[in-house]
Amino acid sequence: MSESTAIATRQDFNGSESKFAVQETASTMAAAQGKAMVEARYVMAMRQPRNWDQVRLDILTECKRPTFADNKSVYYIKPIGQGVEGLGIRFVESALRHMKNVLIEPVMLFEDDTKEIQRVTVTDLESNITYSTDVRVSKTVERSKPMDDGSFISMRKNSYNKAVYTVPANDDDLLNKRGALISKAMRTLGLRIIPGDIQDEAIDIIKKIRMDDAAADPAAERKRIVDAFGEIGVKATDLTTYLGHSLDTCSPAELVSLRGVYSAIRDGEATWATVMENKAEQESSDKKPTDKKTLPTCTDESFEAKSPGWRKTILDKKKTVAELVATIQTKELLTEAQKLTIDSWSHEND
Repeated sequence: MSESTAIATRQDFNGSESKFAVQETASTMAAAQGKAMVEARYVMAMRQPRNWDQVRLDILTECKRPTFADNKSVYYIKPIGQGVEGLGIRFVESALRHMKNVLIEPVMLFEDDTKEIQRVTVTDLESNITYSTDVRVSKTVERSKPMDDGSFISMRKNSYNKAVYTVPANDDDLLNKRGALISKAMRTLGLRIIPGDIQDEAIDIIKKIRMDDAAADPAAERKRIVDAFGEIGVKATDLTTYLGHSLDTCSPAELVSLRGVYSAIRDGEATWATVMENKAEQESSDKKPTDKKTLPTCTDESFEAKSPGWRKTILDKKKTVAELVATIQTKELLTEAQKLTIDSWSHEND
Protein backbone atom coordinates (compact mmCIF):
# COMPACT_ATOMS: atom_id res chain seq x y z
CA MET A 1 0.00 0.00 0.00
CA SER A 2 1.42 3.43 -0.92
CA GLU A 3 1.84 6.24 1.59
CA SER A 4 -1.05 8.12 -0.02
CA THR A 5 -3.49 5.21 0.44
CA ALA A 6 -5.68 4.95 3.55
CA ILE A 7 -8.37 2.49 4.71
CA ALA A 8 -11.89 3.86 5.22
CA THR A 9 -14.25 1.74 7.36
CA ARG A 10 -18.06 2.03 7.50
CA GLN A 11 -20.02 0.37 10.29
CA ASP A 12 -23.81 -0.15 10.53
CA PHE A 13 -26.36 -2.75 11.73
CA ASN A 14 -25.49 -5.04 8.83
CA GLY A 15 -21.86 -5.27 9.90
CA SER A 16 -18.78 -3.41 8.80
CA GLU A 17 -17.33 -2.74 5.39
CA SER A 18 -13.83 -1.62 4.57
CA LYS A 19 -12.59 -0.02 1.38
CA PHE A 20 -9.46 1.65 0.13
CA ALA A 21 -9.49 5.37 -0.48
CA VAL A 22 -6.69 7.40 -1.96
CA GLN A 23 -6.15 10.51 0.11
CA GLU A 24 -3.45 13.08 -0.43
CA THR A 25 -2.69 14.57 2.97
CA ALA A 26 -2.15 18.28 3.41
CA SER A 27 1.35 17.70 4.75
CA THR A 28 2.33 15.63 1.72
CA MET A 29 1.05 18.31 -0.62
CA ALA A 30 2.89 21.03 1.28
CA ALA A 31 6.12 19.00 1.20
CA ALA A 32 5.78 18.42 -2.55
CA GLN A 33 5.11 22.10 -3.17
CA GLY A 34 8.09 23.15 -1.03
CA LYS A 35 10.37 20.71 -2.83
CA ALA A 36 9.24 22.00 -6.22
CA MET A 37 9.86 25.62 -5.21
CA VAL A 38 13.36 24.86 -3.90
CA GLU A 39 14.27 22.92 -7.04
CA ALA A 40 12.93 25.72 -9.27
CA ARG A 41 15.05 28.32 -7.46
CA TYR A 42 18.24 26.31 -7.85
CA VAL A 43 17.49 25.52 -11.49
CA MET A 44 17.01 29.23 -12.27
CA ALA A 45 20.24 30.06 -10.42
CA MET A 46 22.16 27.54 -12.55
CA ARG A 47 20.62 28.83 -15.77
CA GLN A 48 21.31 32.50 -14.97
CA PRO A 49 24.56 32.64 -12.93
CA ARG A 50 25.74 36.02 -11.72
CA ASN A 51 28.65 37.90 -13.23
CA TRP A 52 30.71 39.24 -10.33
CA ASP A 53 32.23 42.06 -12.36
CA GLN A 54 28.75 43.26 -13.29
CA VAL A 55 27.54 42.84 -9.71
CA ARG A 56 30.42 44.96 -8.41
CA LEU A 57 29.76 47.63 -11.03
CA ASP A 58 26.03 47.75 -10.25
CA ILE A 59 26.55 47.98 -6.48
CA LEU A 60 29.18 50.73 -6.72
CA THR A 61 27.07 52.65 -9.24
CA GLU A 62 24.21 52.54 -6.76
CA CYS A 63 26.48 53.88 -4.00
CA LYS A 64 27.49 56.82 -6.19
CA ARG A 65 23.93 58.16 -6.22
CA PRO A 66 23.80 60.96 -3.58
CA THR A 67 20.22 60.12 -2.57
CA PHE A 68 21.31 56.53 -1.90
CA ALA A 69 24.59 57.38 -0.16
CA ASP A 70 22.87 59.89 2.12
CA ASN A 71 20.13 57.46 3.15
CA LYS A 72 20.16 56.95 6.92
CA SER A 73 19.80 53.17 6.55
CA VAL A 74 22.74 52.75 4.17
CA TYR A 75 25.63 53.56 6.51
CA TYR A 76 25.87 54.33 10.24
CA ILE A 77 28.37 54.97 13.02
CA LYS A 78 27.60 53.11 16.23
CA PRO A 79 28.91 54.60 19.52
CA ILE A 80 30.98 51.72 20.87
CA GLY A 81 34.50 52.61 21.99
CA GLN A 82 36.02 54.80 19.30
CA GLY A 83 32.98 54.06 17.13
CA VAL A 84 31.90 51.08 15.03
CA GLU A 85 30.99 51.83 11.43
CA GLY A 86 28.69 49.60 9.42
CA LEU A 87 26.60 49.21 6.29
CA GLY A 88 22.85 49.27 6.92
CA ILE A 89 19.87 47.27 5.75
CA ARG A 90 19.20 49.48 2.68
CA PHE A 91 22.68 48.76 1.34
CA VAL A 92 22.29 45.03 1.98
CA GLU A 93 18.90 44.92 0.25
CA SER A 94 20.30 46.74 -2.77
CA ALA A 95 23.45 44.62 -2.95
CA LEU A 96 21.55 41.32 -2.73
CA ARG A 97 19.15 42.52 -5.41
CA HIS A 98 22.09 43.20 -7.74
CA MET A 99 23.71 39.86 -6.84
CA LYS A 100 20.52 37.94 -7.64
CA ASN A 101 20.09 34.22 -6.87
CA VAL A 102 19.90 34.92 -3.12
CA LEU A 103 17.01 33.57 -1.05
CA ILE A 104 15.86 35.33 2.14
CA GLU A 105 13.34 33.49 4.31
CA PRO A 106 11.87 34.52 7.69
CA VAL A 107 9.92 31.64 9.28
CA MET A 108 7.92 31.59 12.52
CA LEU A 109 9.27 28.84 14.79
CA PHE A 110 7.40 29.50 18.02
CA GLU A 111 4.80 31.82 19.49
CA ASP A 112 3.05 32.23 22.82
CA ASP A 113 1.47 35.10 24.76
CA THR A 114 4.79 36.72 25.66
CA LYS A 115 7.12 36.19 22.71
CA GLU A 116 7.67 34.75 19.28
CA ILE A 117 10.78 33.28 17.68
CA GLN A 118 11.52 33.93 14.02
CA ARG A 119 14.23 32.08 12.09
CA VAL A 120 15.81 34.26 9.41
CA THR A 121 17.74 32.41 6.70
CA VAL A 122 19.83 33.82 3.85
CA THR A 123 20.99 31.39 1.14
CA ASP A 124 23.30 31.95 -1.81
CA LEU A 125 21.66 29.63 -4.36
CA GLU A 126 24.77 29.50 -6.54
CA SER A 127 27.30 28.46 -3.89
CA ASN A 128 24.66 26.67 -1.76
CA ILE A 129 25.89 28.51 1.34
CA THR A 130 23.25 29.19 4.00
CA TYR A 131 23.40 31.38 7.10
CA SER A 132 20.59 31.55 9.63
CA THR A 133 19.81 33.05 13.02
CA ASP A 134 16.88 32.93 15.43
CA VAL A 135 15.27 36.24 16.39
CA ARG A 136 13.36 36.52 19.67
CA VAL A 137 10.58 39.11 19.54
CA SER A 138 9.07 39.91 22.93
CA LYS A 139 5.47 41.10 22.84
CA THR A 140 6.19 44.08 25.08
CA VAL A 141 7.34 47.67 24.63
CA GLU A 142 8.74 50.32 26.95
CA ARG A 143 6.75 53.47 27.61
CA SER A 144 7.15 56.52 29.83
CA LYS A 145 3.70 55.80 31.33
CA PRO A 146 1.84 52.63 32.35
CA MET A 147 -1.35 51.45 30.63
CA ASP A 148 -4.51 53.54 30.87
CA ASP A 149 -5.70 51.35 33.73
CA GLY A 150 -2.41 51.86 35.56
CA SER A 151 -1.11 48.35 34.95
CA PHE A 152 2.38 47.47 33.69
CA ILE A 153 4.62 44.40 33.53
CA SER A 154 7.77 45.91 35.03
CA MET A 155 9.45 49.23 35.72
CA ARG A 156 13.05 50.45 35.59
CA LYS A 157 14.98 53.72 35.80
CA ASN A 158 16.63 55.01 32.64
CA SER A 159 19.91 56.93 32.40
CA TYR A 160 18.03 60.15 33.24
CA ASN A 161 16.67 58.49 36.43
CA LYS A 162 13.14 58.55 35.05
CA ALA A 163 10.71 55.65 35.25
CA VAL A 164 10.30 53.48 32.15
CA TYR A 165 7.42 50.99 32.10
CA THR A 166 7.23 47.71 30.21
CA VAL A 167 3.71 47.17 28.88
CA PRO A 168 2.07 44.73 26.42
CA ALA A 169 2.62 45.67 22.78
CA ASN A 170 -0.35 46.39 20.54
CA ASP A 171 -0.55 45.07 16.97
CA ASP A 172 1.21 48.08 15.43
CA ASP A 173 3.99 48.02 18.04
CA LEU A 174 4.55 44.30 17.49
CA LEU A 175 4.57 44.69 13.70
CA ASN A 176 7.20 47.45 13.89
CA LYS A 177 9.30 45.58 16.43
CA ARG A 178 9.21 42.34 14.44
CA GLY A 179 10.12 44.14 11.23
CA ALA A 180 13.03 45.98 12.82
CA LEU A 181 14.53 42.85 14.40
CA ILE A 182 14.14 40.79 11.22
CA SER A 183 15.76 43.60 9.22
CA LYS A 184 18.75 43.60 11.58
CA ALA A 185 19.11 39.84 11.18
CA MET A 186 18.83 40.12 7.38
CA ARG A 187 21.53 42.82 7.37
CA THR A 188 23.92 40.77 9.51
CA LEU A 189 23.45 37.59 7.47
CA GLY A 190 23.42 39.42 4.14
CA LEU A 191 26.78 41.02 4.86
CA ARG A 192 28.24 37.51 5.17
CA ILE A 193 27.13 36.78 1.60
CA ILE A 194 28.34 40.05 0.03
CA PRO A 195 32.11 39.96 -0.73
CA GLY A 196 34.16 41.99 1.73
CA ASP A 197 36.18 43.84 -0.92
CA ILE A 198 32.97 45.16 -2.50
CA GLN A 199 31.78 46.29 0.94
CA ASP A 200 35.04 48.17 1.52
CA GLU A 201 34.79 49.94 -1.83
CA ALA A 202 31.15 50.82 -1.15
CA ILE A 203 32.01 52.36 2.25
CA ASP A 204 34.75 54.50 0.69
CA ILE A 205 32.34 55.81 -1.99
CA ILE A 206 29.53 56.51 0.50
CA LYS A 207 31.84 58.38 2.88
CA LYS A 208 33.34 60.39 0.01
CA ILE A 209 29.92 61.46 -1.28
CA ARG A 210 28.77 62.45 2.19
CA MET A 211 31.98 64.39 2.71
CA ASP A 212 31.60 66.14 -0.64
CA ASP A 213 28.01 67.12 0.16
CA ALA A 214 29.02 68.49 3.54
CA ALA A 215 31.97 70.40 2.08
CA ALA A 216 29.94 71.85 -0.82
CA ASP A 217 27.34 73.48 1.41
CA PRO A 218 28.14 73.06 5.12
CA ALA A 219 25.34 75.38 6.25
CA ALA A 220 22.64 73.46 4.38
CA GLU A 221 24.01 70.11 5.56
CA ARG A 222 24.12 71.40 9.16
CA LYS A 223 20.46 72.45 8.98
CA ARG A 224 19.44 69.07 7.54
CA ILE A 225 21.26 67.25 10.34
CA VAL A 226 19.77 69.46 13.07
CA ASP A 227 16.28 68.90 11.63
CA ALA A 228 16.88 65.15 11.41
CA PHE A 229 18.01 64.91 15.04
CA GLY A 230 15.06 67.07 16.09
CA GLU A 231 12.68 64.47 14.63
CA ILE A 232 14.07 61.85 17.03
CA GLY A 233 13.98 64.12 20.07
CA VAL A 234 17.61 65.31 20.14
CA LYS A 235 17.90 69.10 20.50
CA ALA A 236 20.45 71.40 18.89
CA THR A 237 21.82 72.15 22.37
CA ASP A 238 22.41 68.41 22.87
CA LEU A 239 24.46 68.33 19.67
CA THR A 240 26.49 71.31 20.87
CA THR A 241 27.23 69.47 24.12
CA TYR A 242 28.24 66.36 22.20
CA LEU A 243 30.58 68.24 19.86
CA GLY A 244 32.04 70.50 22.53
CA HIS A 245 31.59 73.59 20.37
CA SER A 246 28.86 75.46 18.47
CA LEU A 247 27.27 73.87 15.43
CA ASP A 248 28.21 76.66 13.06
CA THR A 249 31.90 75.76 13.44
CA CYS A 250 31.40 72.09 12.46
CA SER A 251 33.90 70.71 9.99
CA PRO A 252 32.67 68.56 7.06
CA ALA A 253 34.12 65.49 8.80
CA GLU A 254 32.12 66.24 11.96
CA LEU A 255 28.94 66.65 9.90
CA VAL A 256 29.52 63.28 8.26
CA SER A 257 30.11 61.72 11.68
CA LEU A 258 26.90 63.26 13.04
CA ARG A 259 24.92 61.86 10.11
CA GLY A 260 26.34 58.42 10.87
CA VAL A 261 25.34 58.71 14.53
CA TYR A 262 21.86 59.83 13.51
CA SER A 263 21.54 56.78 11.24
CA ALA A 264 22.48 54.45 14.10
CA ILE A 265 19.88 56.03 16.42
CA ARG A 266 17.15 56.15 13.78
CA ASP A 267 17.61 52.47 12.93
CA GLY A 268 17.59 51.41 16.59
CA GLU A 269 21.30 50.56 16.71
CA ALA A 270 21.89 53.10 19.50
CA THR A 271 20.20 55.75 21.62
CA TRP A 272 21.26 59.30 22.42
CA ALA A 273 21.87 58.19 25.99
CA THR A 274 24.37 55.52 24.84
CA VAL A 275 26.02 58.07 22.55
CA MET A 276 26.63 60.43 25.46
CA GLU A 277 27.66 57.60 27.79
CA ASN A 278 30.24 56.42 25.28
CA LYS A 279 31.56 59.97 24.83
CA ALA A 280 31.91 60.38 28.58
CA GLU A 281 33.77 57.08 28.83
CA GLN A 282 36.12 58.06 26.02
CA GLU A 283 36.86 61.44 27.60
CA SER A 284 37.47 59.80 30.97
CA SER A 285 39.82 57.28 29.40
CA ASP A 286 41.73 60.00 27.53
CA LYS A 287 42.48 61.74 30.84
CA LYS A 288 44.06 58.60 32.30
CA PRO A 289 47.85 58.34 32.05
CA THR A 290 47.65 54.74 30.86
CA ASP A 291 48.60 54.40 27.20
CA LYS A 292 46.10 51.97 25.68
CA LYS A 293 48.49 51.14 22.85
CA THR A 294 50.70 49.29 25.32
CA LEU A 295 47.83 47.12 26.54
CA PRO A 296 47.58 43.55 25.24
CA THR A 297 44.80 42.60 22.83
CA CYS A 298 42.21 40.15 24.14
CA THR A 299 42.72 36.81 22.41
CA ASP A 300 39.84 34.75 21.05
CA GLU A 301 40.46 32.10 23.72
CA SER A 302 40.47 34.68 26.51
CA PHE A 303 37.33 36.35 25.15
CA GLU A 304 35.49 33.01 24.97
CA ALA A 305 36.46 32.15 28.54
CA LYS A 306 35.35 35.53 29.94
CA SER A 307 32.24 35.96 27.77
CA PRO A 308 29.76 34.22 30.14
CA GLY A 309 30.49 36.68 32.96
CA TRP A 310 30.50 39.71 30.70
CA ARG A 311 27.30 38.57 28.99
CA LYS A 312 25.57 38.17 32.36
CA THR A 313 26.60 41.72 33.28
CA ILE A 314 24.86 43.05 30.15
CA LEU A 315 21.75 40.85 30.51
CA ASP A 316 21.37 41.80 34.18
CA LYS A 317 21.71 45.47 33.11
CA LYS A 318 24.48 46.05 35.63
CA LYS A 319 26.39 47.96 32.95
CA THR A 320 25.68 49.34 29.51
CA VAL A 321 27.66 48.08 26.52
CA ALA A 322 29.75 51.26 26.50
CA GLU A 323 30.47 50.98 30.23
CA LEU A 324 31.50 47.33 29.99
CA VAL A 325 33.74 47.91 26.97
CA ALA A 326 35.42 50.87 28.70
CA THR A 327 35.98 48.76 31.85
CA ILE A 328 37.48 45.85 29.93
CA GLN A 329 39.78 48.11 27.95
CA THR A 330 41.45 49.42 31.07
CA LYS A 331 43.21 46.03 31.14
CA GLU A 332 43.15 44.70 27.60
CA LEU A 333 42.08 45.90 24.16
CA LEU A 334 39.07 44.45 22.36
CA THR A 335 38.85 43.88 18.63
CA GLU A 336 35.95 45.37 16.64
CA ALA A 337 34.44 41.90 16.24
CA GLN A 338 34.56 41.37 20.02
CA LYS A 339 32.88 44.75 20.61
CA LEU A 340 30.09 43.82 18.19
CA THR A 341 29.62 40.50 20.00
CA ILE A 342 29.26 42.31 23.33
CA ASP A 343 26.79 44.73 21.74
CA SER A 344 24.69 41.83 20.39
CA TRP A 345 24.08 40.64 23.98
CA SER A 346 22.16 43.83 24.71
CA HIS A 347 19.55 42.83 22.11
CA GLU A 348 18.91 39.32 23.44
CA ASN A 349 16.09 40.49 25.69
CA ASP A 350 14.46 42.70 23.05
